[in-house]
Amino acid sequence: MIKNIIFDMGNVLLDYNPQIPLDEFCSSDEEKDIIRRELFEGPEWIEGDLGNISDKDRYDLIKDRVDMKYHEALKKCAYQWDICMQPVEGAAEFCEYVREKGYNIYVLSNASDLFYEYFPRFKPLDYFDGVVVSCDLHMVKPDRRIYKYILDKYSLKPEECLFIDDREDNVEGAKTQGINAVVFRNNYEEIKENLLNGTY
Repeated sequence: MIKNIIFDMGNVLLDYNPQIPLDEFCSSDEEKDIIRRELFEGPEWIEGDLGNISDKDRYDLIKDRVDMKYHEALKKCAYQWDICMQPVEGAAEFCEYVREKGYNIYVLSNASDLFYEYFPRFKPLDYFDGVVVSCDLHMVKPDRRIYKYILDKYSLKPEECLFIDDREDNVEGAKTQGINAVVFRNNYEEIKENLLNGTY
């Protein structure tokens, strides 16, 4: 029986979409492609999620790989990328619904230290029964240790948990620890129905 809902953050509660800052701050497709590759797809992004660097460090670490003419756009994207982090449609309503039904709710997110600044756009941290952020632990999903950490920290039984994440590899990681898990496809209504029916 499911008693606990564990949410991923990006694209489950808040919309992580790098195209938004790229469109806002870049003036050409070439500029967008370069900054996407070096900033959002470069090694520094994961290093931030691992807590090995802070969010504000990324620009200085990346700029030497990027032509100087793109530095201004790179700086804006590096420092203001979180303009895209707005609540996913239906997420707040789903959280209210499951709380009313008596479920405990948690967040398990791969994120850098900026998480603590933008996440309250969704809900205050203390709205949840527990929050685990990868940068604080120096480990990221789908590392099985991070799932074990949240289970141990909050004394959760894996068979009583449902983990919701938009990435298949993260869902599979949760399953290795015995957690019920589902890939999120903007389908909160379907998940609600499956909870009602005891599908998980």
